[in-house]
Amino acid sequence: MFVTFEGVEGSGKSTQIGRLCAALEMAGRRVALTRQPGGCELGRTLRAILLSQKSSNLDDRAELFLYLADRAQHVAEVVRPALAAGQVVVCDRYVDSTVAYQGYGRGLDVALLTQLNEVAVAGLQPDLTLLLDLDAATGLTRAVARNDASGLAQSEGRFEAEHLDFHTRVRQGYLALAAAQPARFVIIDAAPDPDYVAQAVWQAVAARLA
Repeated sequence: MFVTFEGVEGSGKSTQIGRLCAALEMAGRRVALTRQPGGCELGRTLRAILLSQKSSNLDDRAELFLYLADRAQHVAEVVRPALAAGQVVVCDRYVDSTVAYQGYGRGLDVALLTQLNEVAVAGLQPDLTLLLDLDAATGLTRAVARNDASGLAQSEGRFEAEHLDFHTRVRQGYLALAAAQPARFVIIDAAPDPDYVAQAVWQAVAARLA
């Protein structure tokens, strides 16, 4: 089973991914936890470029192709082998991030991005995508505070430095994707306390496992 998490900055993906993986392991499932970018050696190199505020002048098209390169290598090196070994793959961001961020956020052609993603992943789609939905302003405030507290504002804060209207467009993009693909997406309100959100996440995943 291939599960992906999506959402705006500060939506709580890292917290909920950790809780889900623990719950899956307690249920006797073997889990492969990974992320994009950064889930393979190439991805870790690209992540340092893509998320650093030093890359603030990165062209939108260059940004796109770096994400696609990470995704292609990551799927080939990590995701497909884990699925073939019978593991539940839980991935922090996947193809929908590119459509939401580079498409709706940056204004690149959504249809073209969809085609390029298909090439990058060779058609591999998630069985379930959990969209942690949160007001963009709330998420951005959370994300900035998190990065400041952990000292990551410079190394991983490039998207948090974008204006609020960018993040609002990203959220709208996610909601449009979820509306267009209701069989794959489950939208989860990320505003309540983490325990409530974790319960909703587990219910969505358990239903698919059953």
